[in-house]
Amino acid sequence: MSKVWLAIRSALFWGVYATSTIVYGLFSPLLFLLPLERRYPIVMSWTRLNLWALKTICGIDYRVEGEERLPEGPAIVMSKHSSTWETMALVQVLPPMAWVLKRELMYIPFFGWGLAALDHIAIDRNAGRNAVKQVVEQGIARLQAGRWVVIFPEGTRVQPGKKGRYKLGGGVLAEQSGHPVVPIAHNAGFFWPREQFIKYPGLITIRIGPVIDPKGKRAAQVIEEVERWIEGEMVELNRDARRQLLDRMRKGKG
Repeated sequence: MSKVWLAIRSALFWGVYATSTIVYGLFSPLLFLLPLERRYPIVMSWTRLNLWALKTICGIDYRVEGEERLPEGPAIVMSKHSSTWETMALVQVLPPMAWVLKRELMYIPFFGWGLAALDHIAIDRNAGRNAVKQVVEQGIARLQAGRWVVIFPEGTRVQPGKKGRYKLGGGVLAEQSGHPVVPIAHNAGFFWPREQFIKYPGLITIRIGPVIDPKGKRAAQVIEEVERWIEGEMVELNRDARRQLLDRMRKGKG
């Protein structure tokens, strides 16, 4: 019965998610009539709606640790990527930002239209070195305009407990721009698993790491520091998530 109840709750959430995406997507083309600073909060209200629905319907909430570490000026954020959840939650935690994302996402009906309205950094992942060049050129432009840049250094979603190869693109951007780097770890992948329908109740932790100053460092050194901190924190965060899920199983809660 617990599994059935989880499936029902997840189905209700997906209904809200799909409906809100279509509604916002339909109106997204009109947003291009507005300046970016007006577009951003409108589209971000979509993330607030869905995070509220996720908490209310599926029982998934979150907490933020280390928020006081965030620098005042624009920074480069490098985050663990294990779920769809963090793409919605981080925009509520961080200042106005631009994501580094694969260009194909912009072609998805409704959802992609909303992405296009926010002037993200869309790259061709098959472009090799040119992809890094795109990240650096567009990333510096966004940083100079006062926006933060968010990068998933592993390049794609990785299952909890596993680690992908940390790519150099974010490190090159940090080396050439001189902007500080903020590493972020979280355990969302346990509660909103990759490519799974069912969502599991629990408290997600977003942990913000110490700022990394890239001055005097090569791109590889920056990425090494990011990887060391994130993967080190993931040991504890994964343990906490597993404990939450096991406790619920023992108590028979959905």
